[in-house]
Amino acid sequence: MVHVNAGVAAVVAALLLGPRRDYGRQALLPHNVPFVLLGAGLLWFGWFGFNAGSALAADGTAVLAFVNTLLAPAAALMTWMLLDHMTTRKMTAVGAATGIVVGLVAITPAARFVGPMSALAIGGLAAVPSYFAIMKRGRTRLDDSLEVAAAHGLGGMTGALLTGVFATAAWAGTDGLLAGNFRQAGLQIVAVLAVMAYSGVVSFGLLKLVSVFVPLRVSSTEEGTGLDVPMHGEEAYAHGVGAILLMPSVSPTAERKAPLAADERMEAPA
Repeated sequence: MVHVNAGVAAVVAALLLGPRRDYGRQALLPHNVPFVLLGAGLLWFGWFGFNAGSALAADGTAVLAFVNTLLAPAAALMTWMLLDHMTTRKMTAVGAATGIVVGLVAITPAARFVGPMSALAIGGLAAVPSYFAIMKRGRTRLDDSLEVAAAHGLGGMTGALLTGVFATAAWAGTDGLLAGNFRQAGLQIVAVLAVMAYSGVVSFGLLKLVSVFVPLRVSSTEEGTGLDVPMHGEEAYAHGVGAILLMPSVSPTAERKAPLAADERMEAPA
């Protein structure tokens, strides 16, 4: 349910802050696609420890969670790429990485309660609503730059609900809908709705409280410059001679005695 909480909180925050200045007027793309894939791979690897490690033992439960954490994202990845191909005739790397994340999110509540075949089904099914939610979100004014609502929120909801469908007592859990236990499916629905309501109300209240003491948004000038410079005094990516150099303020005397920078020495008369 942590992902459901994150998704709802992201929607509340995005609505309160409003879209970025250039949102909807120019493409705001990932700055480095290989880094996106690297991050997704590291996340997938780390998720084995998150799901399987929760067993706190090297036993059958940990093995089941490990296998399911491998299979569900793989199914989500394949489903996402097929949806990409059917929709745009292209299979994008960023889409593949997003599919991996959705599969990881969706299998987390079910990792120790369903079998490997059910894990494949959960990963494949979870990719569908998240994919179309991202496509729809791009045509709205909801500036959820990391797609937290669609990938984590909706993916987490789908995974939690499907846990109540595919769970079986044979895997050290409780039977779900497919095994004839309608009550478990109902409990999953109630739990998702409760988390959504709690997260929405509390997130709104906390953001309003924070706004009393500090502004939630930076100024328009800082937003245009980018937050690297005003917050950290440096740029993550310098672009040749256009890089910004920040110097501490000094007295005129000290400035006259300061050594010339490398480019100034080249231009100084002999």
